[in-house]
Amino acid sequence: MAFGRTFPLALMLLAGAAPASAAEPAYDVVIRGGTVYDGSGKAPIVGDVAIRGDRIVAVGKVVGKGRTEVAAKGLAVAPGFINMLSWATESLIADPRSQSDIRQGVTLEVMGEGWSMGPLNATMKRQETERQGDIKYPIAWTSLGDYFTYLEKRGISTNIASFVGAATVRVHELGEGDVDPNPEQLGRMKLLVRQTMNEGALGIGSSLIYAPGSYAETPELVALMSEAGKCGGMYISHMRSEGDRIGQAVDELIEIARKSGAPAEIYHLKMAGRDNWSKLDAIVKKIEDARAQGLRITADMYTYTAGATGLDAAMPTWVQAGGLEAWIERLKDPAIRARVAAEMQKPGSDWENLYLGAGADKMILSGFKNDALKSLTGKTLAEVAAIRGKSPEETAMDLVVEDGSRVGTIYFLMSEDNVRKQIRLPWMSFGSDAESQAPEGVFLKSSTHPRAYGNVARLLGRYVRDEKLIPLAEAVRRLTSLPATNLGLAGRGALKPGYYADVVVFDPATIVDRATFEQPQQYSVGMRDVYVNGVAVLKDGEHSGATPGRAVRGPAWNHCP
Repeated sequence: MAFGRTFPLALMLLAGAAPASAAEPAYDVVIRGGTVYDGSGKAPIVGDVAIRGDRIVAVGKVVGKGRTEVAAKGLAVAPGFINMLSWATESLIADPRSQSDIRQGVTLEVMGEGWSMGPLNATMKRQETERQGDIKYPIAWTSLGDYFTYLEKRGISTNIASFVGAATVRVHELGEGDVDPNPEQLGRMKLLVRQTMNEGALGIGSSLIYAPGSYAETPELVALMSEAGKCGGMYISHMRSEGDRIGQAVDELIEIARKSGAPAEIYHLKMAGRDNWSKLDAIVKKIEDARAQGLRITADMYTYTAGATGLDAAMPTWVQAGGLEAWIERLKDPAIRARVAAEMQKPGSDWENLYLGAGADKMILSGFKNDALKSLTGKTLAEVAAIRGKSPEETAMDLVVEDGSRVGTIYFLMSEDNVRKQIRLPWMSFGSDAESQAPEGVFLKSSTHPRAYGNVARLLGRYVRDEKLIPLAEAVRRLTSLPATNLGLAGRGALKPGYYADVVVFDPATIVDRATFEQPQQYSVGMRDVYVNGVAVLKDGEHSGATPGRAVRGPAWNHCP
């Protein structure tokens, strides 16, 4: 039903008037008597939420019955949560239920950290098919818009949205080498950006520590972001450094925002490496100074002291030029191996050395393609090196060659004190930086980071309820209306009449993460009900099997000239 007709009805019912027909339920669902957190950050009210179709139509004291009446006394009722950094791109193909995120109240997965599922050309589709890991699938789309349609037709439980990957656009026109675009190539890249924005992309996502994304220089990123900015897009970045050169990396992000005229967000803000932990206050000041100058700079984070990526983040980017296959071939050359090993043992002058930041004894190997190597899952790089009687540097290179992949790796890099400080920042939202999976089937072939199962529940349980770092109302705001506003999404992120009915019901007294680094594939608990576009996806803590998720397209959809 159209907004213009439902909103007056909502007002009428809130005023206490009876519905037109006592025999016909006024609503599809009424959630009764919950403690309602509307997403604004204001104090909650005890009241009801009424849903008709895919929309919220009343919030407060609701008169009139629902076809389904849901008792929520003593429970929190909130807008569905937004995962600002999701890697559910492939996991939703393998399992559309999005179990690990739905069970934490996530109703929108935001993708596109440097790489997006379109635009693709024939070469890219072939390469990506050959590089697939445990999850195998045909790439039956070419554009990002096609990917949205592909998932919608298959059916998914969560909503999805995506940035267009800066590296994706670069590879489409330049391949995977360390080259700069000429004017004609840059023109084609800008056209791809406009086309993808028109398909509903949220803006441009970059990931500047990884090849080939790292080969993009600042002017290239400004040029691409200027195109997206004309269409209302946002720049979001895994910056060029999160450790030794983090100050310069933040400066670059601010420069791109200023020159493009677009807002910008920092992916998973952190101070990586013990020597960098003390830099947080200076980085926060740099961001807040930019905000005071009128630039809309924000950030997101995950609630853990370890990150997860691949062994590519342990090696210089020059050895990775040309793509995975070229990297592996170079690692078979003794002279190149000696040079790589030497560079792994010192700070990177032009690359982010996570190997040095964590150390081999704080690097857990979590994902292999090669069945012969899967027994090493869960061991540290140092342990595998000792078993093989080789140095950690040599072992890392051997594993990449033997596995034919970047090898999934967890790096312990951050300070718990800094995690707590960042959670208190009012412009901080949250992203898992992980797939959404289930402890079954194909997902058991590899391990994962506990953030895939616990990022939101850990925030609400450990840091909000137990440590009281921020009030629950503020945590809900940072999971809902803050990211929705930053992304320019209309009708999402709040409990208001006319908004989409993405609604969660949870117990603030029991919600908690159970996933650990030793046993990461464990669901969080405490989330009782989750509605996506008005459909119950989680009921009494169990998945209903429903797949009402949709592509949530950005403000440029069909409006980018």
